This record gives sequence, structure tokens and C-alpha cells, in this order.
Amino acid sequence: MVTSAHEGMHRIFQERPEILTPVFGVLGVPLPGKATVDAMTTDATETRPLERRLDTVLRVGPSDGDDFLLAIESQSKKVTSKESSWAYYIAYLQAKYRLPVLLLVVCQDPATAKWAVGPFDCGTRGWTALRTFPLVAGPHNLPVITDPRTAAKNLALAVLSALAHARSPESDAILEAIDRALQETQQTDPETAGYFYEFLDINLGDTPAGEKWREIMSFVTYFPGRGTVRETAYLEGKAEGKAEGEAKGILLVLEVRGIPVPDTVRERITTCTDLDRLDAWLERARTVTRAEDLFDGDADTPEDTGERA
Repeated sequence: MVTSAHEGMHRIFQERPEILTPVFGVLGVPLPGKATVDAMTTDATETRPLERRLDTVLRVGPSDGDDFLLAIESQSKKVTSKESSWAYYIAYLQAKYRLPVLLLVVCQDPATAKWAVGPFDCGTRGWTALRTFPLVAGPHNLPVITDPRTAAKNLALAVLSALAHARSPESDAILEAIDRALQETQQTDPETAGYFYEFLDINLGDTPAGEKWREIMSFVTYFPGRGTVRETAYLEGKAEGKAEGEAKGILLVLEVRGIPVPDTVRERITTCTDLDRLDAWLERARTVTRAEDLFDGDADTPEDTGERA
């Protein structure tokens, strides 16, 4: 199952592509600040029985050179089968799009990062036919950002640092610095501040770092309470009806996590008037891998579609 931390570690590259330049700087790969970044399909399947999907594929158009593809994988532990999968991804994308390909693996612990750097060889009898060199970002090379001013200058990198160092002793100090930076940001760019408050709330999940972040959020003034999706839904509900606000909160969580919402699911959510049911869907939205899974365990009742018996 895809976890919230796994989702967040690659999703941030799709939603905040400005993070690519500082991350590439950490990795020693030059990338100009001005570059176009477009999301590509993540399906690398050639035959129906064999399904392969990358976390993220971006087409990067640097201002000083030719376009290239950046495949991004989030890796939480050593999985030896990935060694051949990564080689396949690179070869497939290069053959399909006729563009150079780089692979970035984002890790949360040093042992996984050490393994992921490879190189991974394919060959026999003393001859190497193919060698894979992933770029690896993780706690071993992503900066520990504990200064609020530094965090404010590059919020996306600071948030990625928080995810990468979520299991480290510096985690609390990183989150405190981000909180102070976001409180400054909300004065000039409340949309960005709200995005990152919610992003960390969702993607740190039920971890010690997640608990620390929720503790911090209980004191912030961006929202009059914890500042979570639940409270956003409540505030919107005061003006538009609590059920409608809750529904918007559910859709927001799914959107931040990058989960597609079919029209039938969206309609079922937005027309429901049962607040208890909406509250349950909001909790499930944090962990489901498909929007349809929100309704697992629900009985098909008139309340599902907003109708009252």
C-alpha cells in the first residue's frame, strides 16, 4: 500500500517544481533556476499482464540546454527487485520519448539511501551490458534546515527536508523552523502557507513527526484551531453549510495526495448531507489509494446521495 509519507516524498516535485533546482544543487547536477517542468504519464506498461508504474515522471526544459525526463521514485526500504525495475524505467522512457532520462530516488533513512545509489549492473561472464546510476536524495545529503529565515527562502526544500529527516533527532527543530517561516508567509501568501500546513499534516501521517506537527498546529493562528483540513472544512461550512464544507475538505485531501476523483465519486461526496458519514470519509481520505475506497464498509443508504428517507 502506498503510504502518506511515500506519496508526499514524490508528490511535492509535481506540485512545487521549483524544488528541483536546489535538490539538483545538493546532488551536484547543475540545473538553471528557469526551467519548464511538465508532468508526464507514469505508466511504463508495455504488456497488459505486466504492470509497472513510476511515482512521478517530469519533462524538464532547462533554459540552457535540451529537454530531459526526470523519473522520481520514493523508496522507504531496500527492495532488490527495484534494481532491475529502475533500469527498465530508464530504458523504456528513453525509447518511448527519445529523450535523455535521469532517475531520482528519494529516501527517508540512510541505509536505504546508501543502497539506492548503486550502481546496479546487468551482465554476465565479466561483461557489463547495462549499468544504472540513480541520483539519490535523503537524510544523508538533504540539508537539516532549522533556521526559520532559511526555511522561508525555500519552503519547498524545507518541507522536503522535514519529510526526509522525519525519523531523525533534528525533526522537531526542522518543523518548528517551518512553522515560524509559514507564519511569516501567511501574511503575504496565505495560499502557499495553507498548502504547506496541509501538506505536512497529511504526509507526516501517524509518525512522531506527525504528532509534533499536529502539536505545533494547535497553536498556529493561520486557522483558529489546529489548522487542519477538518477545520478548513468547518470554516467553509459556516458560510456554505457544514456538509458542503466537509465535502470540500475530503476533495482537498485527495487532491493534495494526488488521487484521481472520478465524477461519480465526486458527486457522491458533494451531495451527501450525513455529517457523520462525511467525517468518516475525511478520515479515510488520508490513507486510501483509490477514491472509490472511501466508501468501503458503508451501507448503501439514501443518505449517501444526500436524500432523506
